[in-house]
Amino acid sequence: MDWKRHIAIFTTASLPWLTGTAVNPLFRAAYLYKSGIKNVTLVIPWLSLKDQKVVYPNNITFDSPAEQEKYIRQWLEDRVGFASGFSIKFYPGKFSRDKRSILAVGDISEIIPDNDADIAVLEEPEHLTWFHHGKRWKTKFKLVIGIIHTNYLAYVKREKNGNLQAFLLKYLNNWVVGIYCHKVIRLSAATQDYPGSVVCNVHGVNPKFLEIGKKKREQQQNGENAFTKGAYLIGKMIWSKGYKELLQLLNDHQKELSALELDLFGSGEDSNEVQEAAKKLEMTVRVHPARDHADDLFHDFKLFINPSTTDVVCTTTAEALAMGKIVVCADHCSNEFFKQFPNCWTYNNPKEFVALTLKALTEEPGQPTDAQRHDLSWEAATERFLKAVDLDKPSERELLSRSTSNYLSTSLYLQQTVEDASAFVHHVASGFEISRRIFGAIPHSLQPDEQLRKELGFANTSGT
Repeated sequence: MDWKRHIAIFTTASLPWLTGTAVNPLFRAAYLYKSGIKNVTLVIPWLSLKDQKVVYPNNITFDSPAEQEKYIRQWLEDRVGFASGFSIKFYPGKFSRDKRSILAVGDISEIIPDNDADIAVLEEPEHLTWFHHGKRWKTKFKLVIGIIHTNYLAYVKREKNGNLQAFLLKYLNNWVVGIYCHKVIRLSAATQDYPGSVVCNVHGVNPKFLEIGKKKREQQQNGENAFTKGAYLIGKMIWSKGYKELLQLLNDHQKELSALELDLFGSGEDSNEVQEAAKKLEMTVRVHPARDHADDLFHDFKLFINPSTTDVVCTTTAEALAMGKIVVCADHCSNEFFKQFPNCWTYNNPKEFVALTLKALTEEPGQPTDAQRHDLSWEAATERFLKAVDLDKPSERELLSRSTSNYLSTSLYLQQTVEDASAFVHHVASGFEISRRIFGAIPHSLQPDEQLRKELGFANTSGT
């Protein structure tokens, strides 16, 4: 790879919101920089104080982007153990309460000057382009890579008229991702399929978890009892994150699992209902508030149970494996990457779930090899990312300019013409307030308001 290239990583969330699209792109930027690519910029949303109070936990707020950047860099350095020199830039964002997501305001591609517009990595490209109105990503950047994080179709199917919503969303996602991305990486086959996409887990785990696992392996090698606690689940406490499936399994097999003591850790919209359901069980299930998974409290747990099938690649599952624990999870495409690890035990039905859970209570976790530990690391994830991106392969635009075959040239030209027309339709539709509102955009988000402009230091009112 040419180490002189510039990579701009755009994502849909930022710390202190500990969501996957805040944490993983941050680690990606750090480890791309560490790998030798010195021109790396992470582009993240800035929220005004009103939205910060809704989104960020523990009453954490920031008066300026510089203050938030300082917080982010300190958080990162505490976890990776090295200072990283990549750049951080902010784009204007607003929080959509009905979607529980941050949406971009204005043309965020303008955050990167044209002279630096080389490679763009769109973390959740569909999310970043649903309402994009401005320069076409493929025109501004030489290469645009979309990384699909979220199984949006699975989530909308749980809502009212879910099947219809999922049908429409599938085609909307295909449309915007196709016209704005040259390459698409799906973290697992649990995501929506896209033409020409590749499936590759380009995420790793916080190195702190690997250090915990290393200590546990040393304890086991010394004959010590490394795991003195039983089973647990940690994750955002909403039904769709596996809690519904888990509590149903426990309810249906209380007698067989009477020896199981289970601790649930999380906070979320369904916390109260989860607690009430747990109280009705005739077995020991304790419900606790959310905690950092790297907390000392979790080190001695032996078994991590995760029945979720809505995750794309579950971060907490990877963290549990890195800590040397046994993981019992569903035999599902979202867990395909984890099946290579001997401590990952998958089940296909409730009977197998019960058998594996009881087995885990009586056995010790195996000791992962150094190679297996490496596969969970961000160094390995970065290697997989660079291989999947394949920067040495020419783009369609380059093929069109180089082609000496009339047939190939005509085919690519027609494909480009259709794509250009489609992009023009999206550009026009995304430029009107009425059509934006119909498709779910935040009202008056075509341009940042004066408050956002002032906070971000934008010089004029005509654009970003």
